[in-house]
Amino acid sequence: MDFKANEGKNLAIEINGEKWLRIPIHTHVVMRDDDIFSDVVDKYTKDIRQAGDIVFCSEKIIAITQGRSYPISEIKPSALAKFLVKFVYKSPHGIGLGSPYTMQLALEDVGIPRILLGCVAAALTKPFGVRGVFYKVCGKKAYAIDGPCDYTLPPYNKYAKKAPLKPNKVAREMKNKLGNEFIVLDANDLNVDILGKSSKSLDDKFLKALFKDNPLGQSSQQTPIAIVRKA
Repeated sequence: MDFKANEGKNLAIEINGEKWLRIPIHTHVVMRDDDIFSDVVDKYTKDIRQAGDIVFCSEKIIAITQGRSYPISEIKPSALAKFLVKFVYKSPHGIGLGSPYTMQLALEDVGIPRILLGCVAAALTKPFGVRGVFYKVCGKKAYAIDGPCDYTLPPYNKYAKKAPLKPNKVAREMKNKLGNEFIVLDANDLNVDILGKSSKSLDDKFLKALFKDNPLGQSSQQTPIAIVRKA
């Protein structure tokens, strides 16, 4: 079977002298009512998966099927959210918490005390050229929050979402059903985060290296899943 990389991306990557394939899996536009196993992951990978493959899945579609993605018309930013968003660095790689809608979700999901602590820590370290302290304090749950961007596939260009719930548990359950190791991934052109994995023995550094060039893309590719296989 011939596999094709997304446009502008590479199918293979070499890590420590070994070549690995990252096979992008095209799906329908995943919606809230979809079952992440039967309607998405198993449906689109069952004819491709082999023993020893690792299945990587975007945290976004897991959050969507958990009901943690919301139309921005349903989110009512508080005065605190509108104030804090003024100090957020606006990255070209994603909106992050740079919107009052996503900041409101962060306040709800991470908690006001921890968000404020992260803001204070970031303000104290910024004069020394230190960046990323806010997310170190607030954790992966805050980093995985994302909101509406022009390049996001509709209807999610008008949605904001929280991080998926219990991603490690999701990964373990998916491994039991699929028979393959399963990774919950949050990746863009700037950073890679492993939110959940089916086995503790899997090395985060290796898993991140596999996706450091963001082979799945973030816009119209419709490839939220990848099968990783040693070439």
